[in-house]
Amino acid sequence: MIACFDIGGSAIKGAIAHSPEDIRPLPKVQTPLHDFDAFAGAIEKIAADGGADQASLISISIAGVVDADTGKITCANIPCIHGRKLVDDLSEKLHRPVLVANDADCFALSEAVVGAGRGHRVVFGVILGTGVGGGIVINGKIHEGAGGFAGEWGHGPVSATLAGNPPVAIPRLACGCGQIGCIDAIGAARGMEKLHAHLHGVNLPSTEIIERWNAGDTAAERTVDCYIDIVSGPLAMTINVVGASIVPVGGGLANSVPLIQRLDEAVRSRILRKTDKPLVVPAELKIEPGLIGAGVLGLMEVAK
Repeated sequence: MIACFDIGGSAIKGAIAHSPEDIRPLPKVQTPLHDFDAFAGAIEKIAADGGADQASLISISIAGVVDADTGKITCANIPCIHGRKLVDDLSEKLHRPVLVANDADCFALSEAVVGAGRGHRVVFGVILGTGVGGGIVINGKIHEGAGGFAGEWGHGPVSATLAGNPPVAIPRLACGCGQIGCIDAIGAARGMEKLHAHLHGVNLPSTEIIERWNAGDTAAERTVDCYIDIVSGPLAMTINVVGASIVPVGGGLANSVPLIQRLDEAVRSRILRKTDKPLVVPAELKIEPGLIGAGVLGLMEVAK
């Protein structure tokens, strides 16, 4: 039994993990953003309320990246931990061992172990939601890469400047990472909205764009056509490099199964390995995949 957590800028979600298939959620609390002692105290209280042993492992999925070389975390939306050696600082504060992993990595691990990636040696978990991200799992283990950034296919100035059939000019949008032309800037939900506004001069939420597309709206079809063209190329290239045999997709846009099916068809037409089997698929774990991934990560650690 371990205590596991999924931590973002708004909430700390906790659970007690007895096995990868038996992870029992606990009440969530608001994330203390500016007080590290309060941050650590919230984790400690949730673990204690769940009945975790005083010496039991704490395993955390978090919206940030830990540099394996320095141990420092990049997590701008939780200022009290940004730049800290989080594993060391939390271990010292809580007097117990602590694991910390990126939330996209934990999502990929959860899908690899108990989700759509079961039985696959290389799993590339993709996020299409507020941002575009990903995580790589090889032989049941997270591949973090240099600096902890492996799987972050959404960043890099590779977004197409022409897309769709017939082709139309696409602007290179500024990305939050500081670059211009990242897939994250146009492939995320807000990016789809910007794409629709660029093409049609109308501002709509991504959910409505997809609803209209499903209903046969021609403007929404044009947006989705361009969106798939823009996103599928870089994703196909990433799959070629990583060698994944399954790509589970999570995040808000993955709630549209037809959208993911269309993305899958486009990606499979562009990768080197030809297959008739679905490759890019909706994630199976719709509820708390980060929490499940943190639980799986912790359970694997204590089983060593």
